[in-house]
Amino acid sequence: MRRGLEQLLIVEFIGPFALTFIGAGSIVATGGQNLVAIALAHGLAIGLLVATAGHISGGVYNPALTVALAATRQLPWDRAIAYIVVQCLGAIVAALLLKAVVAPAAAAAVNLGNPGLGPGVTPIQGLIVEIILTFFLMFSVWGSAIDSRGPATIAGLVIGLTITMDVFMGGGLTGAAMNPSRWIGTAVAQGDFTNWWLYWVGPIIGALLAAFLYRYVLLERPEVREPSVELPQP
Repeated sequence: MRRGLEQLLIVEFIGPFALTFIGAGSIVATGGQNLVAIALAHGLAIGLLVATAGHISGGVYNPALTVALAATRQLPWDRAIAYIVVQCLGAIVAALLLKAVVAPAAAAAVNLGNPGLGPGVTPIQGLIVEIILTFFLMFSVWGSAIDSRGPATIAGLVIGLTITMDVFMGGGLTGAAMNPSRWIGTAVAQGDFTNWWLYWVGPIIGALLAAFLYRYVLLERPEVREPSVELPQP
């Protein structure tokens, strides 16, 4: 049965909601001191949501990946724009709810888990880190969920572990956002838009580089498995 756009958007709202509520929540809960817990929380949130609902909307959950998939003709642009809007809304709602349920002092101590540059990290260094981390994320999506030769049955595991790996490396440098919606949710809740461009430009560039490399260099044939479901025709 074909699914309507509203069903796809509900799923694309839930994914960033989970990432932000659980991911940022883990930073608040640990005071930002347990990188293992923080990395696993972010990776599990997306990995499990890809596994449970990726078959409905494609489980994109990330504006940067959405842009890259549209640019490589895996998503129509009108659907991509709708995805980006609800992805950001999902993260914003999650961050506002998180702020409402945690102790104000705990939230303030870590800026509600809002991604930011670590001590001594310049914006250009942070940009490079976000590009590279998101490159790996988009590469794992293409290799496991889109390329028909890939291990689609464990795509959620692959993608979730890639996010975990990236947070291990980049958590202390940039917050390892890799996802503009993950940043914008806590940024809106905290009213902190420092280096906002970095968390949009870096992930989008990284996702585009990986998507174009995989789509036009590494694929042996043009047939790929689309990471989304077919919409009803008007």
